[in-house]
Amino acid sequence: MTTIIHATEPAELLGIVPALAGFTPRRSIVLLPFRGARTHGALRVDLPAPDAEPEAFADAAVHALLQVSGVDAAALAVYTDDHPLPVPDGVLLPHLVLAEALGDVILEAGLHLVDALCVTPDGWGDYREDDPTIRPLESIPVGHGIPGVGDVRRDQLAGAELPGSELADRERVGRALAELEELLDRRPSTSPARDANPIALVTAMEVLDDLPGFVEELIEQPADDDPYCCAALLWCLDRPALRDAILVQWATDREFGCRALEAQMEFSRQGGDIPRTIGEVFLGRGAPPDPDRLGCALELVRFAAARAPRQAKPGALTAAAWLAWALGRSSHAGVYVDEALRIDPEHSMASLISTMLSAAVLPEWVLRR
Repeated sequence: MTTIIHATEPAELLGIVPALAGFTPRRSIVLLPFRGARTHGALRVDLPAPDAEPEAFADAAVHALLQVSGVDAAALAVYTDDHPLPVPDGVLLPHLVLAEALGDVILEAGLHLVDALCVTPDGWGDYREDDPTIRPLESIPVGHGIPGVGDVRRDQLAGAELPGSELADRERVGRALAELEELLDRRPSTSPARDANPIALVTAMEVLDDLPGFVEELIEQPADDDPYCCAALLWCLDRPALRDAILVQWATDREFGCRALEAQMEFSRQGGDIPRTIGEVFLGRGAPPDPDRLGCALELVRFAAARAPRQAKPGALTAAAWLAWALGRSSHAGVYVDEALRIDPEHSMASLISTMLSAAVLPEWVLRR
């Protein structure tokens, strides 16, 4: 998002951060990239662990900032639950060493440092003041400068929780998944049992005959009340080759999804390399996806994860994490990937996404928009 702002005072800059980010940050560092008088949105990362190396963290965070095209200045704001520390000659703002490291790396990168601010439960202050003054939070204007912005009072995790689900729905999906697994996991030479559920048979044939068509229809016409469609999606997302092809398709289109599926099947049979164009999509490079399309896919996967049996959740949660990351919602991606790893600590894709999030890696298409 590119927005012209007219903030001339630090408080006005803090007032515009929630509108730029879409939420009110908490326990976060926010970097605002500027090109002249224009800011290109807001980059938010979690505050690092207490034992993290400030310089290494600052290098990674500013590296992400520098991916924004044409950036020539930056502001930083630390949002913390910690309180300012009283000292004989005034107060020390929390995370001072980290803020200084970030400021140094910003300046070393040749950028102008617009502001370096800290928001605490007691008020806000300026890291660049020799004797910081704690100003009241009420002095930060609300929603300053961007008309039409909705409610941004909740923090970065707002909306990350999975949709609610009824026990009866979860049981239906669990039974459907068991039936589909029996059909889809059998050897090709084995005929289905005579008493196989015909609905399960039809769904299994749809998946096997035209997976790209099946997942395309799911985002175009979601079957919210069909436990077999939900179970089939869960079955696919639990198999890396199919999951990856599906995610690539949702980030591009059906034609590219067919190519991705063929490449994944070839890789599964013979090994070798995945085509570069497909790998680029996973890394957030290339043409930007349609955000509405990704958003539909994310809601579909979140709905499936909410209704999935526990052992089938990691695949759907990991897919939700990648889709959220691809949309620039790294905070939400972290929620989904953490839950996936709680269920399956060895899940390779979830571990990879977790590493990317820890390194503040963002999709290039998010940084360009």
